[in-house]
Amino acid sequence: MNRKLANETLNRPSIDEFKKQNKFPLKVLLNDIRSMANVGSIFRTADSFNVEELLLCGITAKPPHRDIQKTALGATESVVWRYSENAEETVKLLKLDGYRILSLEQCEISTDPRNLKLSPEEKICLVLGNEVEGVHQRIIDLSDEVLEIPQLGTKHSLNVTIAGGIAMWEIYKRYLSFQV
Repeated sequence: MNRKLANETLNRPSIDEFKKQNKFPLKVLLNDIRSMANVGSIFRTADSFNVEELLLCGITAKPPHRDIQKTALGATESVVWRYSENAEETVKLLKLDGYRILSLEQCEISTDPRNLKLSPEEKICLVLGNEVEGVHQRIIDLSDEVLEIPQLGTKHSLNVTIAGGIAMWEIYKRYLSFQV
């Protein structure tokens, strides 16, 4: 029989231990995410993948807020985050700091996340866009590469939390492969 594990047997770090862990050199920028439930869910996913920092930009809601907490389940306490009004300026500063900017969007020229090439020393910023408008064209223009998740159905896009989770997983897998 295969038994489900109880939470206390998962050996997860405490918030203090988590904050002291070495982070993957991945920042995730939320570009005008309007749903607080989506923001909370992305916090939780960022915690799961041990990202360096969440960058909340534009109209993206900031903690503390009950509607963010509902889906974050405490990840707003473990994940480092900061707010910036202007996503474009934030991206420019990240580029100056050596970050490779990867926007998740549907564009004429894009890369399937499964085909993403990274090097061990690379610092990445993944940009996730607004639920309706996506990543702003100004940010696309500043991006080093655009990732697009292949889709076979009738809908035009995935929910930003699902798409962000898929992209973070693909980036995370590459960082893990460097540790072998």
